[in-house]
Amino acid sequence: MPWTSVPEYLRGRETMRRRELVYGMVREPPSPFYDHQRFLTNLTVLLTTHVRERALGDVCVAPIDVVLDRRRALIAQPDLVFVSTERLGIIDRQIWGAPYLVVEVLSPGTAKRDRTTKLGWYQKYGVRECWLVDPIDCSIEVIRLKARTMTRRKYGEGAVLRSGVIRSLRLRVREVFDE
Repeated sequence: MPWTSVPEYLRGRETMRRRELVYGMVREPPSPFYDHQRFLTNLTVLLTTHVRERALGDVCVAPIDVVLDRRRALIAQPDLVFVSTERLGIIDRQIWGAPYLVVEVLSPGTAKRDRTTKLGWYQKYGVRECWLVDPIDCSIEVIRLKARTMTRRKYGEGAVLRSGVIRSLRLRVREVFDE
């Protein structure tokens, strides 16, 4: 597979297929399973409602390209992103830079990569917080990212999640996993 630049990647047809550009190589994983999408939809509705009611920024669900490093041809597609009001300028057809919050819903095929490779990218390129949603144990791990450190807190199904990025948010984890 030949090396692809960010402009070449972005000139491609618009698609609902999940794709990422990983250091010049296009990666196209299979579509997520139904439960993955159901939990992501629940979380998207809850987060969007909170953010819009308070005019805190914007929430967008995958697939959306987040250009982390144009020169090194690195584009990620988190499951969900939050861009705060003061950072809305990074949105121009795609997201050009680090959103303050990204969410990854773990699945058996992606969990290891989400917890290692993608989390490393998010930390390196300035994402402030990453949530790892685990459908197996109905929990959400909130990871606050700084240049050299990560602070982790896991919220179980009966807990109320608190975010360091969206400080007014009190999210009942159970609502994400409700059927």
